[in-house]
This record gives sequence, C-alpha cells and structure tokens, in this order.
Amino acid sequence: MSPALALIVVVVATAIAIAAMLLVRRRAPEGSVFEDGDRAAGAFGVLATGFSVLLGLIVFLAFTSYDDSRAGAEAEALAVIQQFETAQFLPVAVSSELSGELICYARSVVEDEWPALEAGTLDDSINPWSAALFQTLRATDPESNAEQSAYDQWLDHTAEREEARRDRIHGAVGVIPGPLWVVLILISLIIFAFMLFFADSGERARAQAMLMGSVTAVIAVMLLLIQFLDDPYRDGLGGLQPVAMQRALVILSEEQRVTGETESPPCDASGRRLTAAN
Repeated sequence: MSPALALIVVVVATAIAIAAMLLVRRRAPEGSVFEDGDRAAGAFGVLATGFSVLLGLIVFLAFTSYDDSRAGAEAEALAVIQQFETAQFLPVAVSSELSGELICYARSVVEDEWPALEAGTLDDSINPWSAALFQTLRATDPESNAEQSAYDQWLDHTAEREEARRDRIHGAVGVIPGPLWVVLILISLIIFAFMLFFADSGERARAQAMLMGSVTAVIAVMLLLIQFLDDPYRDGLGGLQPVAMQRALVILSEEQRVTGETESPPCDASGRRLTAAN
C-alpha cells in the first residue's frame, strides 16, 4: 500500500468514526450514558492496555521478520561476492564457469525473483542457478592445497548463501496468521463501540470529535504499520528492494575486469539461460 493510499485510509476511517460519534452525541444524555465515569474509564483502560500490549508484541514480531528479510538480502549478496572471489582459486577448468553462473544467479535474483516476491508468486523451489552451480562444482577435482582450501570455502559460502536466501524469502509469506488479524480487527471494533458510549451532548462537538478521531487514527495507523511490516516487498517508501544484489553485480563486474575474466556469463541481462541459438 502506497503512503498516499495509507493516508487516505486513515483519514476516511477517522472521518467515519467522528461522524458516528457526532451522530450518537445528538441523542446522548449529558455526561454520557455512563453514570459512573471513573468506572467506565477504568474498564476502558483495561481494554486499551490489553490491546496496546498485543499490538506491541505483533509489531515486534512483524518488524523482526522485516529485518530478517532485509538482513538476508544483504547476506546473500555478500555470499555471492565471496563465492566469486573463492572461485578464482578453484581449478581453471571450472573457475570461469562458476564465476559466470554466479553472475547469472545475481541477475536472476534482481530481475526474476524480486518481482515474484513483490507479486507474492515466488514458490519454494530453489534458484535454477543454484542447481547449475552445484552441477558445475561436482565436476571439479581440487588437487593443490590452495584448490582444496578454496573448495571447502566454497561449500561454506554456499551454505551461507542458501540460508540468507531462505531468510530473504521468508518475509514474503507473512508472519501474521489470519486468526490474529481477525482478533485485531474485532478488538478495534469493540474499542470503537465502547467509545460511542462516551458520547456527551453536554460537551462541545470538537472535543467529542477529537476524542473519537485521535483513538481511531492511532489504531488505523498501527494496523497499517503491521500490514506494511508483514508484506515488505513493495515499491515506494520503506519497501525492500534488491539494492544489495545490484551493488554486488557492480562489484562482480569490476572483479571480472581485475581478474581478466573475458568469458561472458551463460545468461542474458535478466538471468535467463542463453540457448544454443543465442
């Protein structure tokens, strides 16, 4: 949801709540329907406190998932760079091939996987270039101490890359279950109904509007915040973008130049494998 649309939702929800309060206020007795205002305020305090605690826990859970996705994307990009550098110490027979496939992997993440994350269509299958990298590595036979050490390092970086990818895509499925959303909305409606009982014909209209509007606006903003954190892959303010992997592609291109690597990657700019005709 864009910031403009979120603002419209908050304004509309607040306006509806204020209109409902002023409508009820017309027939409300002076002093509200509660004969004991302190008792009513105490009950509302318990309700509001319970709701705020629940909101705080959910925001923490959603933010943790959001941050894990962000950190996973950065760790994955770093692992790709490290694997590219490690590939230069592997046998020449596979070094160039592995380097090219790593570039294709990075391109695939940026051009293929990221749009799928934003659309919510990325399934649990592995990146196709992960399988290609595995098949290529199986063909290598490290002999020298440097090659054997690089081989071990490659396997470690592969595990780090796959774990980071798992963290990256975890946030796309959302961590807030449906029943919890139902509970949040239900409690919000209960608070809204409870607030209507504070309608007081003896109080100024603007004071009543502020009373209802401020509560509604805060609840609406918090629910929208949770929804944003639970679905972090989007365009616009705060949305996660493949910046880390794009930066990694720039670094890989520079390292290709430094190492004198002239062989083109086996994929196009979108990370799709080139056919024999290409």
